Amino acid sequence: MAAAVAATAIALLGDGDGPASPRALTSDEVNRLAVSRFLNYQAGGRAVTITVPSADGGLVITGSVDYRTHNGYGVVRGTGRDAASSGLIQWTGTTVLVRPMAQPPTVAPKSPPASGWHRRPLQASGMSLDSSLAIALHLGNDRPDNAALLPQNGAAWVGRDRVRGRQTDVMNGPDAGTVASASPTVRYWIGADGTMYRVQAEIASAPQPVVVDFDTHAYVPVQPVSTGTPAP
Repeated sequence: MAAAVAATAIALLGDGDGPASPRALTSDEVNRLAVSRFLNYQAGGRAVTITVPSADGGLVITGSVDYRTHNGYGVVRGTGRDAASSGLIQWTGTTVLVRPMAQPPTVAPKSPPASGWHRRPLQASGMSLDSSLAIALHLGNDRPDNAALLPQNGAAWVGRDRVRGRQTDVMNGPDAGTVASASPTVRYWIGADGTMYRVQAEIASAPQPVVVDFDTHAYVPVQPVSTGTPAP
């Protein structure tokens, strides 16, 4: 399922007519791209669905990211061999807490359970899940990106698409904290007011791009887990 979602995101460029030829960003487009991460920060938090493809099945995290405190929380579901990773998950830029569950809920409880959590460091590279979690956290910033530098760093317009009924421009943009890969392309689906609706990022440890979708469900404020047993 994860790979299929990523493939769909790649295909829906050029307003449904196939990929468009990349071109330089207009001044309006570069300003919208520059402000998109700041708008996430201004909002406080966003509801997210993170699709993490893998050769063994894939993972989907449905939850929320608080861009003021840099915390994420939600339900993780795996398919195939990754089914064993299903449960609840909470993460920061340095730590991942997981609570395995054979049958995770549709949505995470508003208040995280007080027990059953296992804590481990977030891996900087080599682990698709952790790279995806780091990317999701990196999509908020307390100031706009430098619009003058974006075109110099490879930002470009690559197409148009509709995301859950909203018209967006699709742009190559900032690296979103991705680890190095042979072709580290990051694409942003940006609305007319600069709102970010989807991000697709290539990472070295995943066979397909990671996809972060916003506003797929209602945002629930993130409450930090109070404890966690270190993972063996």
